[in-house]
Amino acid sequence: MELTTADRRLLAALEDGLPLVPRPYAEIGRRCGLEEATVLARLRAMAEAGVIRRFGLVVHHHALGYRANAMVVFEVPEERVQEVAARLSRLPYVTLCYRRPRRPPLWPYNLFCMIHGKERERVRRLAEQAAEAAGIADLPRAVLFSRRRFKQRGPRYGTGLAAERAA
Repeated sequence: MELTTADRRLLAALEDGLPLVPRPYAEIGRRCGLEEATVLARLRAMAEAGVIRRFGLVVHHHALGYRANAMVVFEVPEERVQEVAARLSRLPYVTLCYRRPRRPPLWPYNLFCMIHGKERERVRRLAEQAAEAAGIADLPRAVLFSRRRFKQRGPRYGTGLAAERAA
């Protein structure tokens, strides 16, 4: 897909996230000189063309008081991974769930899920509940709490966009 100058301005306007207003796409359009319908149509076209692969939310958990954040890792038989992942993903307190390759002999885990909480003990209990709900309470797992925070931000679409935004 050939990106127009307007497309590039639109992508640049999205780098700081959607504004928290009743009509965020209209506001983004106002910033870019585009109508709300055009913003939506261009974003849809860019998603269909693969220019935009994901459109999601970055939550700053720490600022909201969630300081007991844990990656719960499971050692799941390969033939059960999809079924277990589907069960884990349906739990309201699991924010991410994905498969990763094992790295034997040191790392036997192949299924990961993220649980955010305000207290470590609560997160540990939720991890236990998750294992039970997914039918894997008997399988090896570990609860790995975050020790440091990394900068969370949305995507950056290219170095030239900041200059175009200022123009």
